[in-house]
Parts: sequence; C-alpha cells; structure tokens
Amino acid sequence: MSNRFERSWELVKASASVLRQDKELLLFPLFSSAALLLVALCFLLPAVGLGALRTLFDTDRRLAIVPNVGPLVLPTTKAQYATASHPRPASLFSHNDQQNTWQSFQPEGATVGWGGRLGDLMAANNQRAIFTAVSASGNAVWLAGQNVRQYQVGSGGAIRMGADANGRIYGSTAVAASMDRIVRGTRGTHVFEGDVAAVSTRSIDAETALRSALKPASDPLFGTPPASGAYNANNDPKLRYTPDPLLPGTTAFNALAQQLQVVARMIEAAGNANIGARRQVFFVSLGGFDNHDLQNRNHADLMARLGHAMAYFDATLGAIGARNAVTTFTASDFGRTFTSNGDGTDHGWGAHHFVMGGAVRGGDLYGAFPVLGVKNTNNNNFDASPDQLGNGSLLPATAVDQFGATLARWFGLADGELNGVFPNLANFSQRSLGFML
Repeated sequence: MSNRFERSWELVKASASVLRQDKELLLFPLFSSAALLLVALCFLLPAVGLGALRTLFDTDRRLAIVPNVGPLVLPTTKAQYATASHPRPASLFSHNDQQNTWQSFQPEGATVGWGGRLGDLMAANNQRAIFTAVSASGNAVWLAGQNVRQYQVGSGGAIRMGADANGRIYGSTAVAASMDRIVRGTRGTHVFEGDVAAVSTRSIDAETALRSALKPASDPLFGTPPASGAYNANNDPKLRYTPDPLLPGTTAFNALAQQLQVVARMIEAAGNANIGARRQVFFVSLGGFDNHDLQNRNHADLMARLGHAMAYFDATLGAIGARNAVTTFTASDFGRTFTSNGDGTDHGWGAHHFVMGGAVRGGDLYGAFPVLGVKNTNNNNFDASPDQLGNGSLLPATAVDQFGATLARWFGLADGELNGVFPNLANFSQRSLGFML
C-alpha cells in the first residue's frame, strides 16, 4: 500500500480544478451547487474511488494536497473567531454566499471574480479575447472580469447560434443570411438593442471560429471512435466510471469527465490560427456534495466520479502534450462538520483541496494540517482542538487569497499585481504556498 498517500488520505477531505497551457493558465475550479468538498466521513473511506489520484500523488508526483483552505480576511485563531470585533468573511456557512466568496471575495451579488481578473491582466496574450475565460458549466462569477467576458461552451463544444457548417439554417442559405442580418443589426440607437446585437455578433463569430478549430470528441486523443454510427458520449468507455468498486464490471456515464473533455479539446485547439490563445481560464463543476442525508452512499460515488474525471483529464493532457502547461485545482464553498446529524453532515468552513499538473510539486502537502480533536462529552464543541469550531468545522489556516496567488504567480502575474486581484493577500505574511514549480 502506498504509505504516503494513505497517510495523506487519513488527513484529507476536499476537492475541485485550474488550468494553464503553454504559459496559458487554464484555471477552472469545480464549484458545486452544494459543497464540493470531501467531508469528515471520508476518513472512513480513505481511498474509495480515488485510486487513480493515489497514483498521481505517490508515483507520478503530479498531484499535491493543500489542507484546510477557506475564505479569510485576516489570520484567525479560535480565540479571535470568538471575538465579534475580529474581521471575518460575510455570511459564513451559507452556500450561495460562500460560493461567491470563494470565486470573488464577496458574498452573493458579486459581479467580478478572481479568474476573470487574471483574464483581464493576461488577455493581451490572446488573439481573440473572447476565448480568455471559458465555462463548460454555465455562468460563473469566477470567470467575470472587469473587461473580460466569459464565453460558455456546451459539453459537446461551441453553442451554435448562426448558420451551420454549410452556411444554412433549416437547410436554407437565404434563411441563414436573413438571420445573420437581423441578429447583428439594430433599427435605432437604443443602448439595450445595440448591446444585444453585439452579444449576438460575438456569439456567432466565436462559434464559427471554434467550430473549425476543435477536433471532434470522437478523436482518439479525447474519446473512443464508435465502431459504427454517430459518436455518443454516454457510451464512450473513456467517459464512464465505476460507481461501486465492489462491482468492477458496472459503469456509469461521468458528466464531469465530459466537461473536461471539451476543455481538453479547447486546449488542443488554442494554437489554431482561428483561436490564438496563450492565457486562458476554464470552469467546470460537479454538484451533489450537500450531503445532509445519505452521505455514506452518495459521497463515495462522488469521489469515484471526481477521481475518474481528474485521471481522464491528466491522461488526455498527456496525449496532447499539455501536462506541463495546465494546472488543475479544486475549489468549493466550504467543508463539512465532523459530527453526524444522523445520516450525514452539515455546513462547515475550511477544507482540503487538490492541485494537479506537470508544473505542480506533487506528492506532498502544502500548508498546516489541522489538529483534530473529539467533541466534548456534553456538547458538540471541540475544545481539545485549536483548529475546530462548533460541530468540528475546520477553522481555515490558509486563505483562498494565498491559494489563488500561488496559482496566479505561475500564470504569469507579477508580485505587484497580486494585491489587486486578491484583496486580503497583504494581510498574510506567506504570499506563496510553494506547490508550483
């Protein structure tokens, strides 16, 4: 047994993703609509579904673990947390607010995220700025910059609004030409009308460029060519995982792997003359971690999906020669409690995260692992631990600002640019956690 990974897994409970290609950072956290974090019960299941990540950690050394990360305004001790005057993030333990805080350092309602700000500073490296910040999982404030607009793709590739590859809509070139004229044009000077036309124009032009640059999902670099008929991602063995390790012949489709498949296709296409991208950030997501109920069953399945998807992505990046140019990290709203509510756990704060890539100093933990205690005899407090709050929630030792700044420096930001992206970084003495080469 791999002793280093086993010891680490007895310590760890969290997960999500970042990217970069050729000095083209392709960041994409996996944010859950409900806490994408390994929870306390993962101590009982140290490596279920994560065997591939164990190999990446122990043998390949392309995976690192950053323990006990969370939003912080200032370094905070347990005694300071108990003091109302000590600054803390707004609306702790709230899903929507903490997802936004991880992505933007502000609670719900934020309009600019730190991935988008990285894009603002690096978009000049790209021929088409529209391909700087890309989501394969819907709208994400993390990708929104002050100047950069996020571009959304579907799991199958670019989302078409205009004509098809033959210049037709409903089989007609005339319909396609009329549609193009209508959606690109305006009838007056109304600001809203002009903005809608601009969005439509960007969408049509971007899809046309991306369509011609992307290799198909069935290409052996990314998927499995069908023996006959059209490609169906649901049936692609590369995108199927084993939900139950006790039933190795049973597989299920992994939607997270398909999101990473389209990201990998875009990375491979970045050097195409129609794309010309050298700095990009990407976003994918996996939900279902808010396990107030049925945690033992559901959490193991989620870990199997995560492990399979990350291993698939690493292998695909290897096939296209991009491992050293891409870094993947996990992120979420919060961790979980160390006490059970009877069938699951409740909302926490700090959590542990993965960082994966050829430029990662893998095979190690970076940061301070919390001192774990047991709950008091008469209540759910953890007085024996300086790092656990009520119900055993972890008090973060590493700020999201420090975590993000370490990635951002690798992405190409100068030290003087970091404070403008990470507003609390100046409050911490350690500006780099050291997990990147």
